[in-house]
Amino acid sequence: MTRLTRAVTAELVPPLLAGTLLFTAVLSFGYFFISSQWLTGVPVSLLGRWIGLQLPDTLVKVFPMGVVLMTVVAFGRMSTERELVAVQSGGISLGRVARPAWVVAALVTALAVWLSLWVAPRANVETRGLYWDALTGAGLSQLVGKTVDLGAGLTLALGSYDRASRELRDVRVEKWSSEEGLPDGQRRATLIFADAGTFENNILSLRGYSVYTVDYAAAARLSAVPENDPLAFRAAVQDVFPSVVIPEQASDTLNVDTGLSRKQTLATYADAIGADAQGWPELITSLTAPDVKPAERQAARLNLNRKLALPFGNLVLALAALPFALRFGRTLGVSLGIALLIAVAYYLLFFVGLTVAAAMPAFPELGAWLANIVFAGAGLWLLRRA
Repeated sequence: MTRLTRAVTAELVPPLLAGTLLFTAVLSFGYFFISSQWLTGVPVSLLGRWIGLQLPDTLVKVFPMGVVLMTVVAFGRMSTERELVAVQSGGISLGRVARPAWVVAALVTALAVWLSLWVAPRANVETRGLYWDALTGAGLSQLVGKTVDLGAGLTLALGSYDRASRELRDVRVEKWSSEEGLPDGQRRATLIFADAGTFENNILSLRGYSVYTVDYAAAARLSAVPENDPLAFRAAVQDVFPSVVIPEQASDTLNVDTGLSRKQTLATYADAIGADAQGWPELITSLTAPDVKPAERQAARLNLNRKLALPFGNLVLALAALPFALRFGRTLGVSLGIALLIAVAYYLLFFVGLTVAAAMPAFPELGAWLANIVFAGAGLWLLRRA
């Protein structure tokens, strides 16, 4: 049995590695091709680092295709050359012969879960930061004209951005308070206006700034102040602006600690589609912290299931591809075509499932795992017939 396991494993590993390398190369070239018009003159070392940082997320996506190719090629060849018939005639079941495929698929699944939840999110943030700051030099210019949430209750708006000095111009920072006793918890805000500043790591350094704390509930009460009582009106105005800070020197700097770092801000807001930057710690916090908004908790629930479902698709596809390998995997060309068809069908159903999950906020797990459920059931049914 040990010799059989080694022999079957030796059949599985080469197509798995070849398929993974092939599909990874295709996707990596696609990333480069789409962005090539903005990467003229970029050093090769930076390009290599940029592509390398995308590998964890790319591998999570291509592993299922590699596993399908592994199963179809390996078992298709053994079936065509009657090796499976010879083994089964010796009293060894197909399930026992296929056990190494389940083991390899399980190892790939474990690796994909680790990459998906711990490695890829951080690499995606680094990728976006490198792309916008080092490769294109655009930096935070993509945020001009937008109001972005920096976490920790802060929002940021820019009037302009200087690429050469990495300087922010005409900056506005807002922070809304939810102090006890304030109606609806959304009536007091701290507004910071600054002529210029920089944003590095998690620190906004602002120059030429002024800080105003505004109580909008007190502003609403101004209309009730008697017109013939200037002292009462002055006191009411002071209640509207409980704190005003204007530095004595224009060169003074105000440092504001943000919830998102510069790289995380770029990853979230610089692209039309933000980077997938949520890993296990962030998702668990969103699911368990008491002060998380219901919409954010729901999005984290769907995201966690999505990040688990795709890696576990490796196990499901090893099962689903086996009956196709036994029936159609006669030549390498046919095996490759069958593998691609199975992989494409799986990904299409996977994305359909995500659409279903978004439409079923009460039970997103069904949509996220839809492709795995369908392919596992189809694989078992086809194996019984085979």
